[in-house]
Amino acid sequence: MQIITALATGLIFGLGLILSGMTDPSKVIGFLDLAGRWDPSLAFVMGGAILVGVVAVRFARRREKSLLGDVMRLPTAGQVDRRLVLGSLTFGAGWALAGYCPGPALVSVAQGGTQPLIFVVAMLAGMAIYEIQDRLAIMRQQKTA
Repeated sequence: MQIITALATGLIFGLGLILSGMTDPSKVIGFLDLAGRWDPSLAFVMGGAILVGVVAVRFARRREKSLLGDVMRLPTAGQVDRRLVLGSLTFGAGWALAGYCPGPALVSVAQGGTQPLIFVVAMLAGMAIYEIQDRLAIMRQQKTA
């Protein structure tokens, strides 16, 4: 049941990205071009997503188990730290340069795009570099402890 739910959720998410224009890099770049021909339509898409997210998180915080019976694992960090700020800036810069963020890039790859494939490969490489650096930092901490 969990695999079917995950598949259905992914399909609905992907369809929503396609219908909203989030998979079109020119539309995304137009949204980010505040000094040029700004296209505010994606602000409504993001506003709707944030609204749904806020309601879902409030609902989830009241539960110990998910609707499918799994243990709820919600984020526990409550501080804005250097890593969060740097990660957010890096994400935003990549989004502005490429016109893709992870979800729309994956949907665009599924539609057969070459440019989003390059983006996804670069994204996966960045994730791998982060994992390697994080593990090295943990190993260094363990050696000094």
